[in-house]
Amino acid sequence: MSHVGVPRGTVRKRRSLALLTAGVLTIPALAGCSSDSEETSRAVPQDIAPAARDRVADGSTVNWAVDAMPTTLNAFQADADSATTKITGALLPTLFPMDAAGHPKLNPDYLESAKIIEREPKQVVLYKLNQQAVWSDGREIGAPDFVAQWRALSGKDSAFWTARNAGYERIEKIERGSDDLQVRVTFAKPYADWRSLFSPLYPKEITGSPDAFNDGARTALKNTAGPFQLKGVDKAKGTVTLVRSPRWWGEKAKLDSLVFRVVAPKDRTKALADGTVHVTDIDAATADRIALALRDGSGGQPLTHGPGADLTPAAALRSWALAHGSDEKQAEIAQAAREANRKAVVAYGAEQKALRGYAVRKSLEPAYTQLALNGESGPLADDRVRRAVARALDRQELAETVLKPLGLPAKPLGSHLALAGQPGYKDGSGALGDQNTKEAQALLADAGWTQGGAAEKPKDTKAGSEAEKKDAEKKEGEEGTEKAGTTEKSEKSEKSEKADKADKADKADADEKKTDKTEAEEKAEKKAEEKADKDTDADKDADKADRAAAGSDESAASRAEGLYIVGQDDKPGAGPARSAATHVLAPSRDAAAQSIALLRQAGAVSGDSAAAKVTAQDKQPGGAAGAYAPVGTAAPAPASVKGPLGKDGKTLTLRFVLPSGPGSQSLRGVGDRIAAMLEKIGIGTEITKVPDESYFKDHIASGDYDLALYSWPATAYPATDGRPIYAKPEPATDGSLLVEQNYTRVGTDHIDQLFDQAVAELDEKASRELMKQADARIWAAAGSIPLFQRPQLVAVDKKLSNVGAFGFAAPRYQDIGFTDRQAAGSPADRKK
Repeated sequence: MSHVGVPRGTVRKRRSLALLTAGVLTIPALAGCSSDSEETSRAVPQDIAPAARDRVADGSTVNWAVDAMPTTLNAFQADADSATTKITGALLPTLFPMDAAGHPKLNPDYLESAKIIEREPKQVVLYKLNQQAVWSDGREIGAPDFVAQWRALSGKDSAFWTARNAGYERIEKIERGSDDLQVRVTFAKPYADWRSLFSPLYPKEITGSPDAFNDGARTALKNTAGPFQLKGVDKAKGTVTLVRSPRWWGEKAKLDSLVFRVVAPKDRTKALADGTVHVTDIDAATADRIALALRDGSGGQPLTHGPGADLTPAAALRSWALAHGSDEKQAEIAQAAREANRKAVVAYGAEQKALRGYAVRKSLEPAYTQLALNGESGPLADDRVRRAVARALDRQELAETVLKPLGLPAKPLGSHLALAGQPGYKDGSGALGDQNTKEAQALLADAGWTQGGAAEKPKDTKAGSEAEKKDAEKKEGEEGTEKAGTTEKSEKSEKSEKADKADKADKADADEKKTDKTEAEEKAEKKAEEKADKDTDADKDADKADRAAAGSDESAASRAEGLYIVGQDDKPGAGPARSAATHVLAPSRDAAAQSIALLRQAGAVSGDSAAAKVTAQDKQPGGAAGAYAPVGTAAPAPASVKGPLGKDGKTLTLRFVLPSGPGSQSLRGVGDRIAAMLEKIGIGTEITKVPDESYFKDHIASGDYDLALYSWPATAYPATDGRPIYAKPEPATDGSLLVEQNYTRVGTDHIDQLFDQAVAELDEKASRELMKQADARIWAAAGSIPLFQRPQLVAVDKKLSNVGAFGFAAPRYQDIGFTDRQAAGSPADRKK
């Protein structure tokens, strides 16, 4: 299925800059502190219709849909995408592909062994190559290929246009071992993720010079070493054709050819029905069409869905009457409409019949959807506001919204650095805390966002302006007149009258509108004033004034109409303006104390006793990342907030950017639910829908958003791949921020240090523990909130085996084929 919101490419593709188009875009909600031991949650199994090779027929062609023609076949260039990954996976060596559990596994087609043979004084890895492994020109795969790729990707020669060099810059030298089948790699600095290197491995003819590297592999690969080889690229037809490689030394590919064909997501249902593709990612709507087709079967009954299915008997009778009536013009129109509907019904029925030949394979994709909070500026630069947003979310509900209708496990994800079922997965969300409306409100109050702060001054005046002076004089005059005419009134009634008139004057100046108060409201205000007069304690007086203001604001919000901004149902002049100066909510406990408490909790959650100690770098203004109001702290804000909070005359409204494309309905649905959750704690959201093609480049990468939904692919190497995503942004010489791939602009020195320690730790278990500590700190910083693992839906010809929703695992292209020998041939030749 097509996706906006996740970098295209795969796990090892530098978590690249292109985004998945979201749409269809994975414990109880926000589990608390988990145990120190590694969690044993299991990954959702892959769904590929597995079959033994002896049951798969030799021959035939499979057409596999891709979103677009690959702009390059060099997986290390910035414009490589998911099509690049699929194609190179069938053509080039991958030394350690991921298995079904998301763990790198040695590939015996290319390696006999690979291991660390020395740790001191320097790390040395020895690769022993499969003695049969050769390039398609007959040359043995060997040390020269490793050396050329290292030099191209080391970052030392800027003439090579490469998107990443992670790990290669740590290599000191590469040598031939005791024979031509051994490659000895010595590292200048220890590198835990050494298995990530040299995959895919390109021949030295491609990586040996900048010209060949930059341009030689964009549209052609003359030398390959996989079960298939490249036959041709046809941009006009939108196809990349692979054929069985005669030089392949492993198990022979079952297919004669494999064609990657460009089919836009919106055209895939028709492509399946027409038989032009056998395998394609699909969205939930197409999956429903296939499910309906299988349900309807061949009973011969009229379809109860599709064009005309909702036509009532009365409407049908009226249509017939118009088509056969005496009004010729009306009859002509009605007949044309009936004919168009008849053709649509016939076409839909034919498509449904054809769709019965497909099955929907489903699993969870190795990628997760997150809510990103841009912490560079604005309200979200305050970590307390970010944590309030996070603690307002019911992640269980969000996961169920997307995954439950598809019959997939609806569990919120508990880690930024591993997915459920992967080695090292542990739910670290306890470092932030579970969903709690009251504590979210307390955090906002501590950050200064209150109901009183939302009051707006007239747009054409400034503090102390002539307009304000005139207002004050007008109020004084009105109050004096009122006093002269009502000498028999009590003191408390007089105060109530003055407050009422002052409110009306403020409203008239702001909107030139008047809102009549109900008798119940007036009584409530009089009661509040009476209590305030009798109370001589300043603290109690302020507290009651806050409550009165909150009640008045809620009343105004309930009457508001007009401009719709999520969470903001009031507008200037809709209700009485209160004296903002007296509406200061008492903050929760000292922010520094909260910071220390949370840092210790993050250390406890991550199992790091040393992390429980507070370092100087964590003592930052506003509290360290992750601090939150301690359990039991009363929320100063009301339990039910209507309308956004405010501070310094500005409302707390966040710009929520979402993609607008037809494949993004599911993502927008999640966005709407998030907006409703934030509204409950007084945060307004202004939803902005932008074209899919500009969503990432013009908004996410550039930082033009407050809130956004997008996804990251999973990785078997979090210490390497996670570092640029969560690295602390650094200021550039021109004053801008160098964010690498940290598009939330939120990071800390401590998180960076944990990544650096993990990537240099050669003990695999110790490295994973460091990653768990880093994940707890990332949760505490609240820049990125993982929501759920993405669904993976793939439509596959029923007769095909060993292909579908692969989950974590890399495809074994040589095993894909038809189990029915009569299915051989192009799909266009087969009748559905």
